[in-house]
Amino acid sequence: MNVDFNANTAVASTGEAPAYEALAARFRPIFERIAEGAVAREIKRELAYEAIGWLREAGFSKVRIPLSHGGLGATIPQFFRLLAELAAADSNIAHAFRGHFAFLEERLNQRDDAAIDFWFPKVVDGKIIGYAMAERTEETGNSTLLTAEGEAWRLNGVKYYSTGTIYADWIVAAARDGEDFLSVAVPAEAEGVVRIDDWDGFGQRLTGSGTTKFENVAIAPAQIIRRFKPDEKREETYALSFLQMILLTSLAGVGRAALRDVVAFVQPRKRAFGVPGQSLPREDPLVQRVVGRVSSLSFAIDSLVENNARHLEDLYQARQAGTAKPEDYVAANIRTFQAQQVVIDLVLQETSLLFEVGGASATSVTRQMDRHWRNARTAASHNPAIFRERAIGDYLLNGTAPVTRWGLQKQKKALEGEAGAQAEAEAASGREVEEPAL
Repeated sequence: MNVDFNANTAVASTGEAPAYEALAARFRPIFERIAEGAVAREIKRELAYEAIGWLREAGFSKVRIPLSHGGLGATIPQFFRLLAELAAADSNIAHAFRGHFAFLEERLNQRDDAAIDFWFPKVVDGKIIGYAMAERTEETGNSTLLTAEGEAWRLNGVKYYSTGTIYADWIVAAARDGEDFLSVAVPAEAEGVVRIDDWDGFGQRLTGSGTTKFENVAIAPAQIIRRFKPDEKREETYALSFLQMILLTSLAGVGRAALRDVVAFVQPRKRAFGVPGQSLPREDPLVQRVVGRVSSLSFAIDSLVENNARHLEDLYQARQAGTAKPEDYVAANIRTFQAQQVVIDLVLQETSLLFEVGGASATSVTRQMDRHWRNARTAASHNPAIFRERAIGDYLLNGTAPVTRWGLQKQKKALEGEAGAQAEAEAASGREVEEPAL
């Protein structure tokens, strides 16, 4: 019912890419099992440890790692196509892998042999990486501190919206050492690491996105992944676009699931509002119209995600060839922001419209059809779209490249006056904490 991502048109980004159908066949039985338990998990608010374990055992976490390093060698379009299938089964689980795949993508982009040799074998062996960046503080900033202790360090701080950390083996956290910005990798079971399942959003309730505390955690030098001075120029990457694309792909999966569920709901029904006796709603032109509209919205969402995935693959290839230019990364962010505006609107339309086919029976808590709207609305709230929409306009009207790192934003002279107030508002708005390079 939905367009398929044609990954074969993309050049392999991690070596000789597998055929997509062969790759997907490895995981589809697991996706089906995950989908079968999605409603029960939602009703019980049961964290998806078992489902994450199935994916771990099947090697889902290594799908982007090159074949030469023991991974599955998927291209970027293949990866997002596969992630959309998982998100259709349960968007919580696709979202929970956000930090994991973003971290690996940065390792692919940096081409740091030592980092690759350290991390890729761990992931091939089944390790999963979580993501602890955001904080609930009075002002936008990073209060998590790394302090020296002899030849090692100690990490102290509290993170929130720690996507995937509850399921993770390693946690990558943003921290500061004086004025330096850091990315620090911490074993999830290390002494002083506390993971709390206190995420209380009405959607995406099972992403493992609660509080992570670091209480005097010992950090060895090898665990400091990256360090930047406040005024240090950082290498451009498409990390921001990639992170947002994982959210958009989760929304595409929600759209697919909504279409699947509305068809399954209508097909067996034998009565309709206002029609005496038995009838077949599936033969009602108005019901057919609603289902047709739901299908078309899902198709459009998939098409936007597919298009953006192809652009990211092209940028990856240019980066590997050394031909990518700074403006290419700006263009990637703008395209992703544009897709974000439309995907959010379409998926919220779709997940509201599906209730038009069933009356009150469609709202039964046992069906959990409302979870599609709740999950979509919650995922769409990450990195608020209104600020991205403004950034698009500013770029087109004034040539202003979108700010991608709030940590550096405070350093800019643009923070003076009215422009500064607007920039500060944007920085403080939605915990835009993609800042430290992973």
